[in-house]
Amino acid sequence: MEERIKCRYFISLALLILYTLYSCSYSKKSITEQAHSQPTDSVLFYISKANSAAISQHQSNLDKAFALALKAKNDSLKANYFTDISYNYLLKNDSLKFRKSSKLALQYTKRMGDSTSLANNHWDLATFFDDYSVVDSAFYHYSKAQQIFSALGNPYQSGRMLYNMATIQSAIKDYIGSEINTVKAIELFKPLDKYLNLYYCYTNLGSVSNALKEYERALNYYDEALFYLNKAAPNSTGNLEIYNNIGTVYQVLGNHQKALEYFEKVITADSIKTKNLKSYATALSNYADSKSKLGDTLQVVDIFNEVLKIKDSLHDTRGMALVQYQLADHYLQHGDSINALKYALIGKENAKQSSSNLRTLEILALLGRIDPINATHYTQEYIKLNDSLIHEERTIQNKFTRIRFETDQFIEQNALLARQRQLWIGIAAGTLVMAVLLLLIFYQRKRNQKLKFEQAQQKTNQEIFNLLLAQSTKMEEGKLLEKKRVSEELHDGILGQMFGIRLILTGLNNKTDEASVLKRTELLEKLQQLEEEIRTISHELSKASQEKIHNFITSIEELLQTVRDSSNMQCQFKYDDSIDWDQLTAELKINIYRIVQESLQNCRKHAQASSVSVVFEKDEKQLKIAITDDGIGFNVKKGKKGIGLKNMRSRLEKLNGTYSIDSQLGKGTTVTVTIPYQVNKPAAPKSA
Repeated sequence: MEERIKCRYFISLALLILYTLYSCSYSKKSITEQAHSQPTDSVLFYISKANSAAISQHQSNLDKAFALALKAKNDSLKANYFTDISYNYLLKNDSLKFRKSSKLALQYTKRMGDSTSLANNHWDLATFFDDYSVVDSAFYHYSKAQQIFSALGNPYQSGRMLYNMATIQSAIKDYIGSEINTVKAIELFKPLDKYLNLYYCYTNLGSVSNALKEYERALNYYDEALFYLNKAAPNSTGNLEIYNNIGTVYQVLGNHQKALEYFEKVITADSIKTKNLKSYATALSNYADSKSKLGDTLQVVDIFNEVLKIKDSLHDTRGMALVQYQLADHYLQHGDSINALKYALIGKENAKQSSSNLRTLEILALLGRIDPINATHYTQEYIKLNDSLIHEERTIQNKFTRIRFETDQFIEQNALLARQRQLWIGIAAGTLVMAVLLLLIFYQRKRNQKLKFEQAQQKTNQEIFNLLLAQSTKMEEGKLLEKKRVSEELHDGILGQMFGIRLILTGLNNKTDEASVLKRTELLEKLQQLEEEIRTISHELSKASQEKIHNFITSIEELLQTVRDSSNMQCQFKYDDSIDWDQLTAELKINIYRIVQESLQNCRKHAQASSVSVVFEKDEKQLKIAITDDGIGFNVKKGKKGIGLKNMRSRLEKLNGTYSIDSQLGKGTTVTVTIPYQVNKPAAPKSA
């Protein structure tokens, strides 16, 4: 920031000197007028901190500089004056005068076409809004500054703006957007060897990957951050922040022994308590939390209490909420529900006071486990807060999307105008030459070209009209297919799971013992999973749904276990273990899963079966799936074909598969499905 002040000062001084020299070329009258305007030139004197004996005097001098800048007659000087004045007001956190001076700075820099000052003004405004957590306005001005710096061919400042935009996006959970802008910034910083900026970028990528639960990627990014930090500042304490972040990743992975190694690096660092007390306290609380998870309770409570004292001395209410959450979890693990409830409630109040909504959600979830009697109340409060946060995040993300769209549109328009300008220059030059040499011939050719152009335009318009009609037809077909797919997913996936949960809840409805309460809590978590699945379907994340089956056989076994729990029906599963089932295509796995799910649902709802057998086999190039139950059976010729069988037929048609049903009254039912064997093809190597 100091570099920017010096740079602006010298630019303003240079412009002032040029302006004075230019004035000297006129008559003595002009010199006299310049002398009368001399008070305006003292703006630079009042802006400089070196000319103020105290902070209060500098504040007063800035006000004088503002008043003098208003009297300046040269718009170029005004642009530079107000740019520097607004920046100094920003440093002093004088929001009212900063907004007033920055507005004037934008006005004059736009009028003068001073792109560098305009970019700096947008940067100052972005910093101002960022400090006051007005994230959409901050993102907008960072975006504007980035466009200008990029157009000026300044990759370093452009990369800094991209990084600032990425951190804002990460804060409002626009993780994909944050990752994209961070990668763009890295591409600009690497050729410039800006190691410290690369350290910040990779740290942000690590945090984003951690939030997306891509823990291996997070660890790799944190290693990259440490690499660049060691190149930029080998003796910096920034590595302690990375060590703490790595430790928290291992905590999430359940590797608390590994986490302790990294937390110990922080809390045993030389002079850590004097250099960075806040980092020390954070690492110490995480250290105690991992010890608690490992069952090592020696001095854990004393450590937590020490951290609470440090956080209180730092007035870090948000940090205290985290420690109180960890303390409550510690007491709950060791059966002390009274102390657990005490610290959870205190932590909840501190989280609300510090506007830490995510911490509030974690504590509400913990309170539901600590206090089962009031679990419903905490769950309702959790859902209400979570829904409001999701709505707020989506609103801000939509604003960011509009800003990105307007930015892309602005870039396209500028490129189009540049091309048009070049085209018109060429046409004008060509027209001038042809007018001198072949005026009459050119006139006739111009008429012919105009006629051809109109014919070509008419033909092009007809082709566009035909394409629009074809596109409209394809869109309608796509809508129908998507409605059908959503219907299948809702019936085959959601309905089956809800039916099972309803059966279990019916059995537990009148039971109040601890096991029943725990079971109902588990079912609530399943309902949350169903909520997530419904959201996945509604947002058309079909690819994510396919990739969710990361281990196909395990997924089938979990499905059968769910059926056992919900219906007490015995389930057997046999499969050919010589086949790598995970190599099947994602489309094939998800459809097989839904077909088995639908068949098991029919066994529970209609067949009244006490046992069912599921067999997976491979015959040459065909997969064979057989589902057999010992239920009441039915007459295949007279049986009705419900929506479940229609969905099964629809899925098999897409896979070029077939099915058959063998059933007799009183002798059970066997559903046999045959599908062509399809596996994922390895990616072809890229050509050199």
